[in-house]
Amino acid sequence: MSLLSAKLKQLILLGLASLLVACASIPAGVEPSPNDPWEPFNRSVFEFNEGLDAYLLKPVVAGYRFVLPEFVREGIYNFFSNYNDIYTALNNLLQGKPDYAASDLMRVVVNTTFGLGGLIDMATPGGLEKHKEDWGQTFGVWGVPSGPYVVLPFFGPSSVRDTFGTVADLESDYLFKYVKNIGVRNSVTGLRVVNTRNTYYEAGDLLDGAAIDKYSFMRDAYIQRREYQIHEGREDEEPLMPVYENGYE
Repeated sequence: MSLLSAKLKQLILLGLASLLVACASIPAGVEPSPNDPWEPFNRSVFEFNEGLDAYLLKPVVAGYRFVLPEFVREGIYNFFSNYNDIYTALNNLLQGKPDYAASDLMRVVVNTTFGLGGLIDMATPGGLEKHKEDWGQTFGVWGVPSGPYVVLPFFGPSSVRDTFGTVADLESDYLFKYVKNIGVRNSVTGLRVVNTRNTYYEAGDLLDGAAIDKYSFMRDAYIQRREYQIHEGREDEEPLMPVYENGYE
């Protein structure tokens, strides 16, 4: 059984490696972007992620939405959102924004204490603004250049800077890194992935039906939105894609 399992893992890794090596070509009529020098490789990873989403994640999320009523999905979204506020507070503090960090920690206290452990968002109606910060944004505020655009397997749009930020996010994430019970950790991680994908469920359908080069649209939207986040949304900069705060909708 162990030999069969090892062979299966080898086949999966070999298939993934072969897919990533087989770089996709840039469609005719699409202008190359100076921010995306690795576009053929990125497109191949993008196609892999799209297939994974279409054949695995989206059906799972469809079942998730069918089985769980809206108020339960809302509670799950609020729980993880409340948990993420802890790391948002840390990053805001590292970015030199102690007032935002204090507000984020107050959100955690209010939602954990009065919102049934974070299942109900009591902080937003109470006037405590929701922020969203990560290590990639912190590196950007510190002056680390973005570097070329890159598409990561499983994680999707990123940049060289944000790739290191993603590693830092994962390394500092208690639920992902430090929960000792492997079954609990894997279950929580799986639920987080489904909850995140559910956040963009409707947006994904809109993009699929649009007559656009989806890869180019998502790349340009990602780059613009990251610049917007790092520069605190100056009045002359607006995000191209909407930010979905209610993943249960």
